[in-house]
Amino acid sequence: MLKIYGRDNSINVRKVLWACAELGIAFEREDWGAGFRPTSEAGFLAMNPNAMVPVIDDDGFVLWESNSILRYLAAQHGGSALYPAAPRERARIDQWLDWQASDLNRSWSYAFMALARKSPEHGDAQQVAASIAGWTRFMRVLEQQLQHSGGYVAGADFTLADIAVGLSVNRWFGTPFEHAPLPAVAAYFERLTERPGFRTYGRNGMA
Repeated sequence: MLKIYGRDNSINVRKVLWACAELGIAFEREDWGAGFRPTSEAGFLAMNPNAMVPVIDDDGFVLWESNSILRYLAAQHGGSALYPAAPRERARIDQWLDWQASDLNRSWSYAFMALARKSPEHGDAQQVAASIAGWTRFMRVLEQQLQHSGGYVAGADFTLADIAVGLSVNRWFGTPFEHAPLPAVAAYFERLTERPGFRTYGRNGMA
């Protein structure tokens, strides 16, 4: 059985959990990370030298990096509907997966830690404002894409990209500040809520 190492209040762990729900993959999960067993333990570092969650062990195959895990699970467990083999369709999904990890997530990090997590190390008002401005800019990119895509991030159909981006959208609405009006993003959020996996691991009260 697939083993998942990581706390279920981690946005990146929840990506993997939601993917398992979409793909019908049974799993066991162990709590690791902040508030649980430290990822600095030697046993965990042997699996992921970066000391970060999530990590999976699929019958002896160990993998880290959440979006890489999404791609692997879809490819290994019959998820062609979520991650097609056709190069151009797959590249479009990869584009948005990489955008989520490299651009969108970096933009919200400081504001989220300050406003949602109340981190005392993130109390600089100017940095909070700058983070919100950057976050809003990238969310407007998403707004524009959703206005033309046909309903989901990479096109008309739900894909792996929506798992990664959808959880970031959940974090956008779950962080307390005055949000720019983004009607296509709001409609997308409601559309995702129709999926049981998102209700369980996304829009479940956690940001």
